[in-house]
Amino acid sequence: MAKNITLAIDEDLLAKVRVLAAMKRTSVNEMVREFLTRLVEQERTRDEAREALLRLMETSEGRLGDWRPSLEVLP
Repeated sequence: MAKNITLAIDEDLLAKVRVLAAMKRTSVNEMVREFLTRLVEQERTRDEAREALLRLMETSEGRLGDWRPSLEVLP
């Protein structure tokens, strides 16, 4: 079920986005929905890749000595 949300957007930015949406024959609403969908999908893909790398590290028989890669997330 779709939910409505309220966004506060600068008037100048909104005007530009409306023109862009019209050029793409879509709506600002659809552009926001697509952006958020892509954002969630990218995070899911990153999480899956991170989990796969961790599993690989745990099962690897490679010779790393005491060295282990940092699990720190980079910006």
